[in-house]
Amino acid sequence: MLELRIEGLSKTYSNGVKALQDVSLTIPTGMFGLLGPNGAGKSTLMRTIATLQEADSGSIALGDIDVLREKDKVRRLLGYLPQEFGVYPRITAEAMLNHFAVLKGIVNAKERRDTVNALLQRTNLSDARKQNLSTFSGGMRQRFGIAQALLGNPKLIIVDEPTAGLDPEERVRFHNLLAEIGENVVVILSTHIVEDVSDLCSQMAIIAGGRVLMSGDPQAAVRELNGKVWRRVIGKHELEDFQRRYTVISTRLVGGRTVIHTVSDAQPDPTFEPINASLEDVYFHYSKRDSQAQAEAA
Repeated sequence: MLELRIEGLSKTYSNGVKALQDVSLTIPTGMFGLLGPNGAGKSTLMRTIATLQEADSGSIALGDIDVLREKDKVRRLLGYLPQEFGVYPRITAEAMLNHFAVLKGIVNAKERRDTVNALLQRTNLSDARKQNLSTFSGGMRQRFGIAQALLGNPKLIIVDEPTAGLDPEERVRFHNLLAEIGENVVVILSTHIVEDVSDLCSQMAIIAGGRVLMSGDPQAAVRELNGKVWRRVIGKHELEDFQRRYTVISTRLVGGRTVIHTVSDAQPDPTFEPINASLEDVYFHYSKRDSQAQAEAA
C-alpha cells in the first residue's frame, strides 16, 4: 500500500510568518483528514506536497519518490483540487475536461473520449456535459474539480476545503464521491469543517499555527476524551467568569442560551452534566491546550 511520509517540514514566508513548523506525518492509503482553522498552514502544506512551492527544510516521500526533488514523477501521480480553481466560464464541462485530459498526456482521441465520459458519469455530471461552466452551482463546480483531479488515475489526491459553501444535499453527494475515491489511493482532505473528517476519514491530524497538535484515528481520539467532557447552560454575562474558573473548550448559543463545554477528569461541580465526546470536542480540546501552551511560553 502506498504511503506518504512527511518529516520535519518547515516553511517561513518573507514576512516572517511561520506557516509550517517541523511538521511530521505518516499518511496511509485511504482518506486522511487535515483539520485546522483558516490560517493554520493547511494550504501551505497541501501546496508543498503538490509541488507548487518549496519548503525551507524537511522531506516528503511518496512511496520511494522524493517529492521535493522528483517533482515531475509526483505530478504524474497527482490529482489536485485547490481551494480556488479557475475555469473558462464559456466552455462546456465536456470540452474543458477534454482539454485537461490532453494536458495530462491522454493523446489518443478514443481513450480520451472514453475517459472523459467515464469521469462525467462518475461525478454525476453527464446530463450537464454540454452546459457552460459558468452555469454550474457550487456543488457542480466542486464535482467538476474532482473529475479533473481524477484524470490519469492518480495515486495521490489532494482536496483543499472542498465542501465550504456547499448546501447539505451537495455536501452529502460530494462526501459519497470522496469516500468511493478513497478506497484505493491516498486522499488528503484539508478542511476546517469537523463533520467532513468525522464522516469520511479513518486517519486525521489537527494542525494550528503551522504545528501538528495531534494525529491518529479520529474515533480513538473521541474515545480517549469520553468521560471527560461536561456541559452547562449559563447566562451570557457569566461566560467570562466560567472561562477563568474552568477549561472551557467551546461556547455556543442554543435557543438563545449560552452552552459551554469543558474538559475535566472529574465533574467540575454538580451543575455540570456529562456528555459523550465528539470529534468537535477533540478539535477544540487540542486547540485550547495549544493556545494555553503558546500563551505560557510567550
